[in-house]
Amino acid sequence: MSSVAAQRADRLRDLSEVEFDNTFVRELPADPVRNSIPRRVAKASFTHVHPTAVSAPKLLAWSEALAAELGLSRPSPEALEALAGNRVFAGMQPYAARYGGHQFGVWAGQLGDGRAITLGEMIALDGSRQELQLKGAGLTPYSRSADGRAVLRSSLREFLCSEAMHSLGVPTTRALSLVATGEQVIRDMFYDGNPEPEPGAVVCRVAPSFLRFGNFQIHAATEETEELKLLVDYILRTHYPGRTPKEWFHEVCRRTGALIADWMRLGFVHGVMNTDNMSALGLTIDYGPYGWLEGYDPSWTPNTTDADGRRYCYGNQPQIGLWNLARFAESLLPLLPKEELEAGLEVYGTTYSATFRRALAAKLGLAELDDVLVNELFELMAAVETDFTLFFRGLAQVSEANLAGPLLPAFYAEPDAAHRTRLEAWLRAWLAKVSGPAEERAKRMNAVNPKYVPRNYLAQLAIDAMAQGDASVLERLMKVLARPYDEQPGQDDLAERRPEWARSKPGCSALSCSS
Repeated sequence: MSSVAAQRADRLRDLSEVEFDNTFVRELPADPVRNSIPRRVAKASFTHVHPTAVSAPKLLAWSEALAAELGLSRPSPEALEALAGNRVFAGMQPYAARYGGHQFGVWAGQLGDGRAITLGEMIALDGSRQELQLKGAGLTPYSRSADGRAVLRSSLREFLCSEAMHSLGVPTTRALSLVATGEQVIRDMFYDGNPEPEPGAVVCRVAPSFLRFGNFQIHAATEETEELKLLVDYILRTHYPGRTPKEWFHEVCRRTGALIADWMRLGFVHGVMNTDNMSALGLTIDYGPYGWLEGYDPSWTPNTTDADGRRYCYGNQPQIGLWNLARFAESLLPLLPKEELEAGLEVYGTTYSATFRRALAAKLGLAELDDVLVNELFELMAAVETDFTLFFRGLAQVSEANLAGPLLPAFYAEPDAAHRTRLEAWLRAWLAKVSGPAEERAKRMNAVNPKYVPRNYLAQLAIDAMAQGDASVLERLMKVLARPYDEQPGQDDLAERRPEWARSKPGCSALSCSS
């Protein structure tokens, strides 16, 4: 163990020993009613609630990396009880947040934390403030007709992808633990009238804040101007110190533009970009029916609920980001002039465009982007089913002596002679644009083009194994995905394109919002 690692290990403590300092509940208006009965709530930012206890909690997965950052040791039996929702330690002040949102383009009214309960805020080793939130922790006033629980499959997917996205360099909420409840949850996975029991689970999510556009929208929609101002003042003071409201909104727009450029460069599709799923800190939040591009297709969505309209498909994400920010801006009209809000939306557009162009240039190993070259590349990738991740990773190995060879693993079907001729012509044009020794170019490109991403079929394999009591599949995935840009001998099977058996298997391609 290195001296740095040893010093950090000496500073680890059990969750039961953490001193919590809960600014959100201390500084914002609370719902005066303290129960979890689903109902309308007014003039409040949150409701005090307690998690619902479970019968047989069992730790299924633990993020050692995040725990080390937080200064937490592996959970004691008492800490496990808290991570399951069975126990509340001194200093914790559990609550469910109130928010609204536009869902699939339509205002949905009050939504809120229907199955998520924040335990409290702690200070990590780096001095940052972090919220610990249990997802799947039981009924809240915002549960509507649901039960407040979550199933293993959705909880494992969130745990896996949260940590994988962090390792990929994408701003995101994190995941500390995955705990089985020992109880069954009834879910209609495909919304086809055939509900079935599934194993339940609770995931502990971690972020500086889980505030989203919808937290502000609900106050504006119900004409709660004073509460809206209090919330804006709070986020400025706590998460954007020194910024004016105008500067804050512009920064949210900038962060959101950079975030969606990250999604696009990696082929990540969020799947449900409702305004209540958009972070006011510019983080990836709420991992539901997400997916990763297998064959490149701008119209692909992983969300079966979105299959007809494809509102949240890969290619629409940039414009949906702008649309969501426009709705967010409308909620701030009582506090900010229209022209300042419109200027923020322009910040989003310029940030996204510049960031994505830089990212594409880096993925291609170019000093600056060539629009003609890029447009033709995406036409080629769409013409024959071409794996997005494998193509860009393989491109680093292309040379005059071996043009198409390194790219063959990316094709789901053998390209015909005409396509191969066109591809080779493109590759020669690309080679004429890149510079520097091939080895250095490959190193640069590999640093931005991951070899490993949490493909849906890999997540489903981990889910199936975990349901049988085998955590090794998830543990192996987590270990490999912690270094997504590195070559890792013996792990190549986790970098392969989606197998044919997974093309139509539930959970391996498209998913529903059911969780």
